[in-house]
Amino acid sequence: MRNKSIYVGIDEDVFGGMTPTGTIIRDAWVFGIIPDSEKCAGWTVQGIQSLYDEVFAAWEPYGHLMSNLPPDLRERHQRIYEAAVQKAKALGWDPELNDEDT
Repeated sequence: MRNKSIYVGIDEDVFGGMTPTGTIIRDAWVFGIIPDSEKCAGWTVQGIQSLYDEVFAAWEPYGHLMSNLPPDLRERHQRIYEAAVQKAKALGWDPELNDEDT
């Protein structure tokens, strides 16, 4: 989150959302908590925290492991995350670099 109180939205976040907040949003898409069209632009820290709480609860039955998801959710997760990685790489993201290297 660039502004400490308002989120810029996953599309405007670092490398298209390759951040902890971006992960929360993508996971919320996976579980259908928010529609894929919701980018969370303008959300407050409290709104993102509430979304995190819902996402955390959605993961609990699966032990927070993608491999434990049922086939439909596993396929959705894979599709969403593969698209995110492709977009991030196109924006210059290098998964080998850590935060201090960028």
